[in-house]
Amino acid sequence: MLTSQDIRFSVAPMMDWTDRHCRYFHRLLTRRARLYTEMLTTGAVIHGDRARLMGYDAFEHPVAFQLGGSEPADLATASKVVADFGYCEVNLNVGCPSDRVQNGAFGACLMLRPVLVADCVKAMKDAVSLPVTVKCRIGVDDQEPEQALFDIAGQCVAAGADALFVHARKAWLKGLSPKENRDVPPLDYALVHRLKRAFPKTAIAINGGLTTIEEMRAQLEALDGVMVGRAAYHDPTLLLSVDREFFDEAPRLADAFMAVEAFIPYIERELAKGEKLSNITRHMLGLFAGLPGARSFRRRLALEAVRPDAGVDVLTSAVDEVTSAMARMRDADAA
Repeated sequence: MLTSQDIRFSVAPMMDWTDRHCRYFHRLLTRRARLYTEMLTTGAVIHGDRARLMGYDAFEHPVAFQLGGSEPADLATASKVVADFGYCEVNLNVGCPSDRVQNGAFGACLMLRPVLVADCVKAMKDAVSLPVTVKCRIGVDDQEPEQALFDIAGQCVAAGADALFVHARKAWLKGLSPKENRDVPPLDYALVHRLKRAFPKTAIAINGGLTTIEEMRAQLEALDGVMVGRAAYHDPTLLLSVDREFFDEAPRLADAFMAVEAFIPYIERELAKGEKLSNITRHMLGLFAGLPGARSFRRRLALEAVRPDAGVDVLTSAVDEVTSAMARMRDADAA
């Protein structure tokens, strides 16, 4: 069973972004945030290279796994694999609007089939003792959001879902790209608040459009948790505030410079295994956002980390761009 503390702050599952390197880095920045994998389909889990696709470092915990699929039996089988790998939760994707997901008849398409979603949740619950959760939209296409959201929520709760994560926007399956679906449809936070009042015993977190700590804390007056995606990815220093602001705990690291130092041993281990530096440092490009030298930091990493022989010195040199720019600014201010 999940509590409000378990889902009080989560980093959203994001395709091509929240891989194992990203999650390790995010865990350095916050002890308490709940982290999620990228979505993986049931077919990939059942038939794919599990060690490569599902492997993670124990340091990442608490880390949850997001599944994509619409066949209850396959979701049950895949959930067992997820449980065997030691993840702390399995989440069903009912919100992704991409063409690839639509062609597979899952993701946001499932908003149109709430009874099937309930069957999927029940099959997953029957298969594993892990918490089973659902991430959904407030509707798709011409659905009336109040009816669509309450219908699918009711079905999921009745089937035993342990928590709901609601992206407070509709998804338009035709006419909008996945990127546009994250920005164009209007947000309706009040609808998600009404959902919580209707299902007070169910843990409910909100996702979509939250960019500041103040906005996130305001949502916790009505809901159990917030799930943050792009804001945390593009400016990872936001995560340095999570433990203090949401859990009344001292942060693990004081600033972005300490985060780099803490990440270097992991990077060295991965490079020794044959990993490319750019596959790791691409998740750090926003680390110094807003500071002098941030653009030079990003540029150096983007250009030099892709070299076949790129090592940790590329990262430290990129950080030097920031420290040098800050020193020049201090000198100018003192003059």
